[in-house]
Amino acid sequence: MLQRSARRPQFFYTTAPLPCPYLAGRTERKVVTELTGADAEALHDRLSRAGFRRSHNIAYSPVCPGCQACIPIRIVASAFEPDRTQRRVARANADLSAAEMPARATAEQFALFHRYQKARHADGDMAAMGFYDYRAMIEDTPITSSVVELRDRSDRLLGACLTDRLADGLSAVYSFYEPAEERRSLGTFTVLWLVGRARELGLPYVYLGYWVPESRKMAYKARFRPSEVLTGGAWRVLEDGAAAPAPAEMATLGG
Repeated sequence: MLQRSARRPQFFYTTAPLPCPYLAGRTERKVVTELTGADAEALHDRLSRAGFRRSHNIAYSPVCPGCQACIPIRIVASAFEPDRTQRRVARANADLSAAEMPARATAEQFALFHRYQKARHADGDMAAMGFYDYRAMIEDTPITSSVVELRDRSDRLLGACLTDRLADGLSAVYSFYEPAEERRSLGTFTVLWLVGRARELGLPYVYLGYWVPESRKMAYKARFRPSEVLTGGAWRVLEDGAAAPAPAEMATLGG
């Protein structure tokens, strides 16, 4: 008897053009697909290896006409060696504790998120998000996700990172920090912690989203070595000559 697969077809759509959030004067378009059903995690794994990112229950990848500035990047966790600056950041944050919490929004997290957006991205759309918008960002996920919370010795929440668990690594979806603690470089510290956690779990990679060498706020991702970038359909080691400048800490690790 002929048996038919119950798996429904996966549809992909292209978004309308919008201003690029990274490079002035350019236009952004994305190909998107829904992550839903019993195969959501397996599909997310495959798409992540193909350079897609997740937002809520949607996976997306840039398909901007005439532009290939956004380059998927991941850290090779087992071989990672911190540079001098990263070692200094680790020492400066030795007093912090990190814990993986369930992907559930809290009022404490939202208060920190709101302070960060107002201080660092007051002109952005996310600065206007209310608690229910924030809760959707954290909880609307078909993937095994957690929120990594960074706390000081007085149990004050200083940073948080929405993180996805993949079959081959951890994926930093979105991070935010206490704006008054900029000197700690909490964005760098979060990445260092994720690398250590991936090693503990025996996972080979930490996915950082898109490296945009022309964008100061996204170029920092190339400072974590060794890293691999997805070019020509294959993951390749990022050569040492492709060094990035050392910008100020940014929020969107996973963008």
